[in-house]
Amino acid sequence: MTRLGRLISETIVHHYGRQELLRRLAHPFWFQSFGAVMGMDWHSSGITTSVMGSLKRGLAPLQDELGIYVCGGRGRHSRRTPQELIDIGARTGLDGLALARASRLTAKVDSAAIQDGFDLYLHSFVLADDGSWVVIQQGMDTQRRQARRYHWLSEGLTSFVEEPHAAIAGLHEGNILNLTDHRARAARDSQVALAQAGPDVVVAELRRLRSSAAGTQSALHFGGTQSTFEFGSAGDEPPLLEMHAIDCGSYELGDLRAGDAAEPPHLHMPAHHEVRATDVFLRRLHGTLAAAADAGAGDFPDLLLTPGMGARSIAALAMVSEVVHGAPSRFEDPARFAFAHGGKDGHPFPVPLAVYDETIVTLRRALELSKLGNDDKLSAMRRLDEQARMLERHIEGEDFAAIVAGELAASKSRGGATVMTHDASGKPRVSTSRKPPNKQLRLF
Repeated sequence: MTRLGRLISETIVHHYGRQELLRRLAHPFWFQSFGAVMGMDWHSSGITTSVMGSLKRGLAPLQDELGIYVCGGRGRHSRRTPQELIDIGARTGLDGLALARASRLTAKVDSAAIQDGFDLYLHSFVLADDGSWVVIQQGMDTQRRQARRYHWLSEGLTSFVEEPHAAIAGLHEGNILNLTDHRARAARDSQVALAQAGPDVVVAELRRLRSSAAGTQSALHFGGTQSTFEFGSAGDEPPLLEMHAIDCGSYELGDLRAGDAAEPPHLHMPAHHEVRATDVFLRRLHGTLAAAADAGAGDFPDLLLTPGMGARSIAALAMVSEVVHGAPSRFEDPARFAFAHGGKDGHPFPVPLAVYDETIVTLRRALELSKLGNDDKLSAMRRLDEQARMLERHIEGEDFAAIVAGELAASKSRGGATVMTHDASGKPRVSTSRKPPNKQLRLF
């Protein structure tokens, strides 16, 4: 995952620039598909930790050359983020103190200004050398065993405290305290005024509220003025915190699955871990497999120059190419991208290590040649993506069960591996225990 994540990120920066990589990381549908194409469990909460951890390890040796710095992480690593940003600022000339302040603010907003029952445990700050950034952080509700992911993007950000998110990934769980709602402006102003008035005023106000049984409405009095903020009253619910993507920059959101472009796109992830036919756009999967078969017949000689490159490896490359080049409307079904390299949990099939290695070798070679001015291989991958889009409008293929069955049947010959059978290096585990692994926490 570290090697493939690095190569995909490099390719995006090479084709579209640093800002485009940040925009895509801020787009929750793309982020989910990115993790799936890298072989992570397609919808577990661990996809966030794995993707950001892989990027931090993979991009570290290239950070000065690429102009992309990945800071923070899980647990104690998240607390080091401000100092990491200050150190980077000292080396690059960026305002490290301002970046550290942005890091602290984003964390405070999602832990204090939004009180939704999810405690933050991961904070990742991705910085470009022009000072633009994206923040991806995740909180956990240990009772529901669910996670919620928060995406921030500096591009277009006008306020840290009023509807600042690029997206929030999670299901609506009822009324919450959301002081970033534009309707909470009066409450935010009241809190500032109370803090400035001193402790005596605050204590007096708390005593008054404690003795009051006013219900959901509270009036805050200070300095001879009154400000009232109603929250959770009938007909005035806070905005739903569901997975939605808001203005992802240089490309537009495509049509929704339901065809209603007036509503923001939502992605409701199921509780099951296996990939089912209802989780993917089957016609898109058919298009990718058909394009790979055509390429295997000789239509894409620039790709086929790699020894041993066949239709199965090209199908994986086609999905990687879609992650690099695809528009947001292509990522409404992240489960489809698990068909590139399977999943480490065995769904929809074990990770075919031979195919995975072929993807890395081919993408690395194409990127190196492109840096030397030879774009033939990267262009061939892009044409492969375009071919898949064209074919999906007309092609019909095997049903979903037959596609999965075929992958499972070929798994052993392709080096199929899961976390239950192989370790992180791909070597078989010695233990023969049949005890199933702990289930991943669901993202939604």
